[in-house]
Amino acid sequence: MPSKLYYEIVENRKKQFHLFQSFDHREFLCGWGAAGINIFLTFPVYKMIFRQMLHGIKIRSAFNQLHNEGLSYLYRGIGPPLMQKTLSLSVMFGVYDGVKKPAIDVYGINQYSAKCIAGMVSGTFEAVLMPFERVQTILADSYYHEKYRNTYHAFRMIYTELGWKELYRGLVPILLRNGPSNAVFFILREEAQKLPQKEGVLYANMQQFVAGAVIGAFTSSIFYPLNVVKVVIQSKIGGKYDNVLVVFKEIYKTRDRSIRNVYKGLNMNCFRAAISWGIMNSAYENLRKVIY
Repeated sequence: MPSKLYYEIVENRKKQFHLFQSFDHREFLCGWGAAGINIFLTFPVYKMIFRQMLHGIKIRSAFNQLHNEGLSYLYRGIGPPLMQKTLSLSVMFGVYDGVKKPAIDVYGINQYSAKCIAGMVSGTFEAVLMPFERVQTILADSYYHEKYRNTYHAFRMIYTELGWKELYRGLVPILLRNGPSNAVFFILREEAQKLPQKEGVLYANMQQFVAGAVIGAFTSSIFYPLNVVKVVIQSKIGGKYDNVLVVFKEIYKTRDRSIRNVYKGLNMNCFRAAISWGIMNSAYENLRKVIY
């Protein structure tokens, strides 16, 4: 007769197999497509917010900076977010779905715990793509306009001069942001899907857009200080690696010890996040209908 240990080993292997099989390529594809649509539409807004985060300036000053630089620089740096965000959202939706299903169906974890775990795992996986976000930060900063010509040049120069570690500068705030924000987003998103929906394509798209917009603006506002810290850390090349708390204290000190100044750019960030996540949520659901 097979031993109890034998049955436990067989059962564990079955669970591992279910976990591997649970990843659906269609979820990855829907996330990838939704992110691509969003990036092209919202990149100029991102650059204004980035300048506010980096320099602590008002939106008019950020707009004037971009206006004075001209159209030739407006989409400078779109390569990294286009590559990173499409892959990132693909991983976000694909890994989340692939972890949540077996967590509930195979391991018997309650739904909200499973959603939290899946969100944390998907956010951690996304951090692997951080070098794209790192280079995007460098290319969006006018200080480096003359030093780095394009995405490939920035990657090559940073890696050649300082190695892979420099491409992962700012990893800690990204990890602190990604997992929790993913968990909050998916829990709220799935709660919103339970609300009554009106019939008709237009109403369905409007509801998906509004749900994504409200949730996106909410989550991005909660984690906004981490984004400010991340931008300041990643705007540097070489030198000492300061921890998150040290950088936050320095930002607070240099901005007249005002929390309000730390949150400079929040209004535009909420607007961008609302538009961005509204577009992505609506695009994701429409792509899902087509692909499935």
